[in-house]
Amino acid sequence: MSAYVVVVGNEKGGSGKSTIAIHLAVALMKAGQRVATIDIDSRQKTFTHYVENRLAWCKRNRLDLEIPTHCLVERSEGIRADENEIADANGFLNKVSALEHKHDFVVIDTPGSDTYLMRLAHSVADTLITPLNDSFLDFDVLVTLDPTNFSVTGTSHYAEMVRKARHQRRLVDSQLPDWVVVRNRPSHLDSRNKQNSPKDLKELLGRQLGCRCAEGLSERVIYREFFPRGLTALDVNKCTLGKRPSRSHVAARQEVEALLAALKLPINEKGRRRLAARLEWFANRDKPLETDGILK
Repeated sequence: MSAYVVVVGNEKGGSGKSTIAIHLAVALMKAGQRVATIDIDSRQKTFTHYVENRLAWCKRNRLDLEIPTHCLVERSEGIRADENEIADANGFLNKVSALEHKHDFVVIDTPGSDTYLMRLAHSVADTLITPLNDSFLDFDVLVTLDPTNFSVTGTSHYAEMVRKARHQRRLVDSQLPDWVVVRNRPSHLDSRNKQNSPKDLKELLGRQLGCRCAEGLSERVIYREFFPRGLTALDVNKCTLGKRPSRSHVAARQEVEALLAALKLPINEKGRRRLAARLEWFANRDKPLETDGILK
């Protein structure tokens, strides 16, 4: 059975792609799923650094946190563009092929720019997650708006690219990837913009783009503080943080759990049973064996 591929993508940088990608990967692992992660942003490497920080924090503090099988796909830098694209495609597809039969999910983080690798990743997605900051500047990546009543008047460049990628995927295997636009950082809209923003934005985007909408992550300092330690909102406890979790930590955890539920990913029961067995083993590993039945 092949892994279910989740791609986190947006052509605009700073939308929170890597933060959602690592939280999603950890959430799936905590649900007992075998997860691999791929970073195709070989210039910024934020996703890769996040996983590396997580490994280092675990080693430093002797913690047993979930770590995904991670790999970075380097972008080719040759002279000829066509040769670079062939090399990029081979490198990326080989990584996916090596991971898909040993894992339940593959989570892919993409760069905030239009590259051949980014488009290729979108075309293999089973679920595409597009984080979007809650501002009109970010809406412009998906749709054009009427300046008077803020109604949707057309689709933008990124939305057109996604439409073509989904169409191509449907031609290949008759599957239409689930596209979920995740509205991040709602505090970015001031009170005036909140009043003028489209009242039925979810309905408008769904009708215009064929996507679903979900609430994402708020603007919280703790999300930025997690990065150097490689932690997520799902790891919050005194052992991992070195202090008691705050209300903001708890609220962040609830946001991530709500997002995972909204994505409706096919989390399998076999993985849940593996997790239950693992937790039972850890809970009983220090207990002495019962020898009554053996010694009689």
